[in-house]
Amino acid sequence: MGIEKVNTLGNINVSVEAIASLAGAAATECYGVVGMASQKVVKDGFATLLRKENYSKGIVVREVDGSIELDLYIVVAYGMKISEVVNEVQKRVKYMLEKTLDLEFKSVNIYVQAVKMIK
Repeated sequence: MGIEKVNTLGNINVSVEAIASLAGAAATECYGVVGMASQKVVKDGFATLLRKENYSKGIVVREVDGSIELDLYIVVAYGMKISEVVNEVQKRVKYMLEKTLDLEFKSVNIYVQAVKMIK
């Protein structure tokens, strides 16, 4: 499954993995984000951090009525104001994806899976 865009020169197909990779890279650059987490919390309530090649496991991309919705699952650093971190991640991811892909994003939903102490 992918997102298809048609222009005067032809068709452009963007895979879900490409969108997830771009969104994950933009999210992990934000201050206070430790990394991306899996959608499914491992038993005992622990969330595992994902590597760059697995960002698609922590991001859900849906196409709804011609626009795209994203669900991102992140891990936040201990001591950070979660609402500020989430707000910054939403703004940065939406801006980066709209600028890069020239697609309309309806919503960017952020789910904090864990809070982790940074050494």
